[in-house]
Amino acid sequence: MKRLFLILLTVVLCQQTMMAQGQKREFRGAWIQAVNGQWTGVGRDQMQRTLTYQLDELLKDGVNAIFFQVRPECDALYQSSIEPWSRFLTAQQGRAPQPYWDPLKWMVDECHKRGMELHAWINPYRAKTKTTHELASNHIAIQHPERVFNYDGQFILNPALPENRAFICHVCGDILRRYDVDGLHYDDYFYPYPVAGQPIPDQQYFAANPRGFNNIGDWRRDNVSLFVKELCDTVRAVKPWVKVGVSPFGIYRNKRSSDIGSNTNGLQNYDDLYADILLWVNNGWVDYCVPQIYWEIGNKAADYETLIKWWNQYCGNRPLYIGEDVERTVKNADPKNPASHQMPAKFRLHEQLPNVKGTVLWYAKAAVDNIGNYGTMLRTVYWKHPALQPEMPWIDKKAPKKVKKLKAVDFGQGPMLMWTAPKGKTWKDEAVRYVVYRFAKGERVDIQDASKIVAITGTTSYELPHVKDKSTWVVTALDRLSNESKIKKVKH
Repeated sequence: MKRLFLILLTVVLCQQTMMAQGQKREFRGAWIQAVNGQWTGVGRDQMQRTLTYQLDELLKDGVNAIFFQVRPECDALYQSSIEPWSRFLTAQQGRAPQPYWDPLKWMVDECHKRGMELHAWINPYRAKTKTTHELASNHIAIQHPERVFNYDGQFILNPALPENRAFICHVCGDILRRYDVDGLHYDDYFYPYPVAGQPIPDQQYFAANPRGFNNIGDWRRDNVSLFVKELCDTVRAVKPWVKVGVSPFGIYRNKRSSDIGSNTNGLQNYDDLYADILLWVNNGWVDYCVPQIYWEIGNKAADYETLIKWWNQYCGNRPLYIGEDVERTVKNADPKNPASHQMPAKFRLHEQLPNVKGTVLWYAKAAVDNIGNYGTMLRTVYWKHPALQPEMPWIDKKAPKKVKKLKAVDFGQGPMLMWTAPKGKTWKDEAVRYVVYRFAKGERVDIQDASKIVAITGTTSYELPHVKDKSTWVVTALDRLSNESKIKKVKH
């Protein structure tokens, strides 16, 4: 293990110098899933201990956003009057946690304490996974079986029905109204992944109401697009600062299907899942896109390098973050440098492609467990310094006012920076996080130098480390869209 780390460190030394001051704005996310059963029946205390450890380690790794799965199958890992408690939390759908707690509320608070964003991750249409055998009495599939179809052991909310689109938007609006989430995120489960010999049972709906479409594929795509637009409108109406994001399957279309398709040979969003991702991005119905490019460089059917360059070329109208499979990255050798796994080569591609604004790790535990020294390399090289979120000026581009009453104080337990939040009249100018910079004696204050960021915090204080010489400490305020205020500085 030590030898592998030394090889990796050597490989990235040149890459590190090329990165210079680093990225000041970069989305660095991680998925924390429920559907794998990791929380099923473990209880409040153990789940909180595990999540606390994971969040602390991810913060050290430089992660600044968490995607927390809260709705795997029309259920809830939060208090809901609309859908039942999830069996992936309590082992029985509809059973409340004992002792009672609200995982989503807890995660929002814990992430914000660490200066991280929390994006509530939902699965829009999936109403039952294959391994679920009992549904609660208030589940949508029990209350309205006519709105669900069975496909390969799963229940799917029929995307053709307007009432289903309205229902999902109602659920999401409820989350937004009651929880201080930073984003609403949905993944690649639209129409079900195709199974040979099993047609989707929706032909009668197409025949009854084709809405002017002659092709059932175009009709299905329009069904999903109508939902995506309605969800965007819902978020903008309820909490316009909340970011809407999607993580589609990694292939949009293959070259054999479209002139603009990628040189790949695999399942396609557009043709097989009926998800027209480019339409959504280009119409501004999502605020960011996270294609799941989980394959390795050199994969014969779906080469990572081919795909990341394709998404960079065609999906730059909104911030593009890349979904990375940690385990597959460290399991495969770099074709151009067999002594190293593929992490350095993949991050080099991220740096080279102008529309790539961040990364999301699949999955959080793999990084926390430091498989292949992935976590170590994040915290010592690639994400060594904290980063602000990418800007989203189409939502808001006005910065908050600067912080007030910045001072260094010592109450006997070591020096601290303390400040007062600036006044804000609306969400557009309210400060929610703060950036702390350190400049050594004699250094010019330049907040564009990302290497000078020492912390991004949701609190109005920062514990100062011991430094030999007097430093200049700078604090700025961030609003909900990470617009940054003017500086306030003090020497200590």
